Amino acid sequence: MSRTAATPTPGPALAATLPSRWRQFSALTKPRVVQLIVFCAAIGMLLAVPGWPSAAAWSTALAATVGIWLVASAAAAFNCLVEQGIDAKMKRTAWRPTARGELSTTQTLTFATVLCAAGMAVLWVWVNELTMWLTFGTFVGYAIVYTVFLKPATPQNIVIGGASGAMPPVLGWAAMRGELGAEPWMLCLIIFLWTPPHFWALALYRAEDYARAGLPMLPVTHGNEFTRLQILLYTFVLLAATLLPFVHGMSGPIYLACALLLGLGFCGYAFALWRRYSEALARKTFRFSIWHLMLLFAALLLDHYLDPWLRG
Repeated sequence: MSRTAATPTPGPALAATLPSRWRQFSALTKPRVVQLIVFCAAIGMLLAVPGWPSAAAWSTALAATVGIWLVASAAAAFNCLVEQGIDAKMKRTAWRPTARGELSTTQTLTFATVLCAAGMAVLWVWVNELTMWLTFGTFVGYAIVYTVFLKPATPQNIVIGGASGAMPPVLGWAAMRGELGAEPWMLCLIIFLWTPPHFWALALYRAEDYARAGLPMLPVTHGNEFTRLQILLYTFVLLAATLLPFVHGMSGPIYLACALLLGLGFCGYAFALWRRYSEALARKTFRFSIWHLMLLFAALLLDHYLDPWLRG
């Protein structure tokens, strides 16, 4: 028998395995969540630059986007590692590779560490030290403070832990300016106030999942009706907060009109949900909340470029 015939050819098996493994690692990074994080950070970058960015500014923004994306992905992977037991008990998350045992603790931890280190290095070398430390602080806030301590301990986990999730526009602003003023913190406040009604709408129709996993989400600890009231109250406060960029002079009438329309739409969904609960309406409210934030930040950017032109 020839040596060639006696040696197995791993080509087809390897070709099938590598894409599968890549998909597993990719799933750990929660791409949809990270996309929204990076989007808000990118808006913060562009708002920090008066007028159209120069070539150097675009280069910095690109590096900052890559660095923030890597660290955010690392935080998501670490979250999957810590919550693998919880994820296995929930229908919404049971498919994750860590919950299914498809990736080991060592593999996941190594992957998260490499992503975080790479992101920190990019921010250190090509952006600035302030952005690097703020991004690392956000990683610690989400991956450790929220995931390890707050989420399993208190129904206010989303409220307190939302502070780290609200940081992307601050990171983006710091990347371009190297300093922080009132403007990025106003954007941070908007996301901070948006987070509870966004996640509580999800928690309403996933309450059984959270109860099965032993997580003290608000609908589990305080009930459906109380949660719906909190969603309504938060949307009122959020609407007021979204007007701050206009009041401060950061944005003009284009943004104001969009903020009012989007805010009243969110309040309308919250009011309908408060009056009469249905799973379908909770799902619609959750989906609308995502569009609300995306369109609100897009309106900020649109106003940033169009308002000076309209004023002449």
